[in-house]
Amino acid sequence: MSIAELPLADTASSDGLDAVRAWVDDIAALAQPQEIVWCDGSLAEADRLTKQLVAEGKLIRLNPEWRPNSFLARTDPGDVARVEDRTFICSEDETDAGPTNNWREPAAMRAELRDVFAGSMRGRTMYVVPFSMGPVGGPISQVGIQLTDSAYVAVSLGMMTRVTGRVLELIAAGRPWVPTVHSVGFPLIDAQGIARDDVPWPCSPTKYIVQFPETREVWSYGSGYGGNAILAKKCFALRIASVMARDEGWLAEHMLIIKVTSPEGRVFHMAAAFPSACGKTNLAMLEPSIPGWKVETIGDDIAWLRQGPDGRLRAINPEAGFFGVAPGTGESTNRTAVNTLWGNTIFTNVALRDDGDVWWEGLTDEPPAHLVDWEGNDWTPDSGRPAAHPNSRFTVSAAQCPSIADDWDAFDGVPIDAILFGGRRATNVPLVAQARDWRHGVFIGATVSSEKTAAAEGVVGELRRDPFAMLPFCGYNMADHWAHWLEVGEKLGTNAPAVFQVNWFRKGADGRFLWPGFSENARVVEWIARRVEGSADSVDTPIGRLPVVDELDLDGLDLPSADVDALFEVDADSWLAECDLTEEFFGRFGGRVPAALRAELASLRYHLRA
Repeated sequence: MSIAELPLADTASSDGLDAVRAWVDDIAALAQPQEIVWCDGSLAEADRLTKQLVAEGKLIRLNPEWRPNSFLARTDPGDVARVEDRTFICSEDETDAGPTNNWREPAAMRAELRDVFAGSMRGRTMYVVPFSMGPVGGPISQVGIQLTDSAYVAVSLGMMTRVTGRVLELIAAGRPWVPTVHSVGFPLIDAQGIARDDVPWPCSPTKYIVQFPETREVWSYGSGYGGNAILAKKCFALRIASVMARDEGWLAEHMLIIKVTSPEGRVFHMAAAFPSACGKTNLAMLEPSIPGWKVETIGDDIAWLRQGPDGRLRAINPEAGFFGVAPGTGESTNRTAVNTLWGNTIFTNVALRDDGDVWWEGLTDEPPAHLVDWEGNDWTPDSGRPAAHPNSRFTVSAAQCPSIADDWDAFDGVPIDAILFGGRRATNVPLVAQARDWRHGVFIGATVSSEKTAAAEGVVGELRRDPFAMLPFCGYNMADHWAHWLEVGEKLGTNAPAVFQVNWFRKGADGRFLWPGFSENARVVEWIARRVEGSADSVDTPIGRLPVVDELDLDGLDLPSADVDALFEVDADSWLAECDLTEEFFGRFGGRVPAALRAELASLRYHLRA
């Protein structure tokens, strides 16, 4: 597909396409690809590209009997995860990037990038991939184009976004678009014209993942992996989109979205921000343990939220697929995720079974007797090393998920009733608490943390702060992000969703988890839903509103009363110590911390001492 082949309704309205042409020509002149291919997102195109990747040795086709139309990719051992120390926010003013981002001066970075991109695609094909984040043309959706010299990335974009020529039609009609540029940094022909053989996973040891907030651009070089290379994901959908959202009055957040239906048939939509390893995917695909309740998936990773015409906060999942961590995903922990992966899936850095299927730690209780590990070496249970890389992944269409909600791609988004924040806390934070109001909820989101090590009872351990679960993903100063949330709350007024904090990971004095978690988390979701509809009471404490324990459905859990008490204990001394840590954390942001959050901290201290 080319721009010239598009059936444009109004060919006179093509200034946007002229800009696209000029940009593609500029990058092509710089990177010098052998060929340019315009992608259309069709099944035929995906079939052609996967066959090409298999022929080149870059994908292994899995046994179609067990895993139809599915593939295994093995990356270079040096290209297995996001590269945070090489991720840059190049805002015009360094203070706009804030203390939690790596900043570089934009002009200097552009010069560096043009140096490494010069000739980086020699001998390769440059794919032009137009994509929509969210339903095409929707009021909360955005569009972009990625240039990449990786067919693996082009195929992955087709699963993770809505790749379609209709995006170019929208651009022709004047829709703003985000340009993103990617190269693996492994040209097949050098500057002297000398050719070299390709490798199964081309990449460069030198890596850049660069966001230019003011001009809404992303440049990525050297990596072919995940969020470093699939630029619609964290780079666009969070780092760039968060800046767009700040400037335009909406929110781009690292949040799952679920649809909850009560036994009475009432529907609730909830968004939740959890840092990694805090049960995010499990909540997104929750199978409730309590009768009559139903939880369906709308999104597992990113939410874009905007006030709708009715005044309520509405949300979309801007992605069209899941890019999930494989290890730990199994029949006992997340059966829904496992069932999503029946076919049409790309697995990256998992192990290969002798029968041509895949395996990873946690998929089954017992490992197979023999595997080929993620690096292509023989493996047995006695090998003393993981068979799958700890950050191995699956890429699959969200539409395949058995728990996907019928409104998961609603054109106008879904109305959000509640927002949840959670970290991994062995101490202090109760199982669930409701914020007193939106401002208190923003304070909770800003102070989300996990303990780095197991803490002794009543002692606050070293905290790893991850405000709003956005630490690696906010495209501007984190303190300004908190201020933006406060402004959004003011506009929402009485239409603002209720805000809650949850913690599935509190431990007893003996070090064991007090709460069973997983499907039993539905009991907490039930209380949140009942609070939203006004049918459950609460108890006021200095840290928020806790459940009346008798109203929490604990039937069949056999939880000792001492454990229940411990799940909701609020120890004033430990919380006062945490207040000191919060003040120290706020100190990193200087005068940019909103006065309202400092007032919340002062109020918390006052009530703890009362």
